[in-house]
Amino acid sequence: MSDLSFRRISRREFLKMAAVCCAKVGLSSLLLTSCRSTAPLEEPSPSPEPTVSATPLPESPTPAGSRFEPAYLKLHRSGELAKRAEKLWAIMENCRLCPRQCGVNRLKGMSGFCRTPGATLMISAFHPHFGEERPLVGWGGSGTIFLTHCNLRCIFCQNWEISHLGIGRESTAEEMADMMLQLQKIGCHNINLVTPTHYSALILKALDIAAGKGLRLPIVYNTSGWERLEILEVLDGVVDIYLPDFKYWDSEMAAKYSSGAASYPEVTKAAILEMHRQVGVAKPGPNGILERGLIIRHLVMPNNVAGSEQVMEWIAENLPSDTYVNIMSQYTPLYKAYEYPEIARRITREEYEKVVRKAQDLGLTNLDIQGYWWLEG
Repeated sequence: MSDLSFRRISRREFLKMAAVCCAKVGLSSLLLTSCRSTAPLEEPSPSPEPTVSATPLPESPTPAGSRFEPAYLKLHRSGELAKRAEKLWAIMENCRLCPRQCGVNRLKGMSGFCRTPGATLMISAFHPHFGEERPLVGWGGSGTIFLTHCNLRCIFCQNWEISHLGIGRESTAEEMADMMLQLQKIGCHNINLVTPTHYSALILKALDIAAGKGLRLPIVYNTSGWERLEILEVLDGVVDIYLPDFKYWDSEMAAKYSSGAASYPEVTKAAILEMHRQVGVAKPGPNGILERGLIIRHLVMPNNVAGSEQVMEWIAENLPSDTYVNIMSQYTPLYKAYEYPEIARRITREEYEKVVRKAQDLGLTNLDIQGYWWLEG
């Protein structure tokens, strides 16, 4: 764990993660900052509502990716990956990497809406993550790299110290490449880039370096979903697994809770369709580990401010019925959420179950339904 990963975990999960880190490379080498937890560890109580995972994992692990070649290797060998990195780098001169399209010259150190310090790469932490979707986690964990700052800046962000305050350490593309290789060495199943949009140029530079040194893991693009089609086209053939949120159905809600991002619903719909075109439906391999495909996350929020049922309807109408959809129950009123009474509480069991039933009634067959025994009735 790093001091900047704020997810409540079980004692069993913590010990598993610690064992992997300590046994293989030493826990301290994976952390960029000192260890600290904002919440006490606790054993989960027995749940009358068992978690249903979209894809069960086998009992005995087998090496992930033994016959898999990630998409970016072909581009690396041809020199195209380096060219695409330079194309994104040039866009930062009049930055249009995200839908804000601030137009600031990040190459001269200017900061736009995301508050990223120019073209400097800032990383909060990197480590195996055992709290992602099971086909990403497997037994070795998802090799997560937490990038600082954010172009969306939601007022309820659970990682606001990273996304709003930008707490992290300055790094280079070479150092990021080394992080990727370390995560591969200790047995992670993928490289999971959290909030990558505003760092896409530096990510491709790091990926090109890492590929030349033996990186062979699939790349997970873990995004808010608010992505420009122009940038996604550059990522075609680079990203193996797209992991977008679909946060809001209504533009007024997006503007209210995500710093004026009124275009979020329409932009995200187009982005998800493009992501699906590139990588298709998420279909884990024989060992249960996902190597390619689309996973959509939707966070159920209090008082239906996210428009959850409409989101499920759109997915059912526009994507295959076996599209992997993670219906998330863990909304917590953090950061500035308490300034908005309608979202200043956890969701109820009834609110969550209503969304799940809607998705099932619509015929969506690959749902990741989280345990929600702890929600209030």
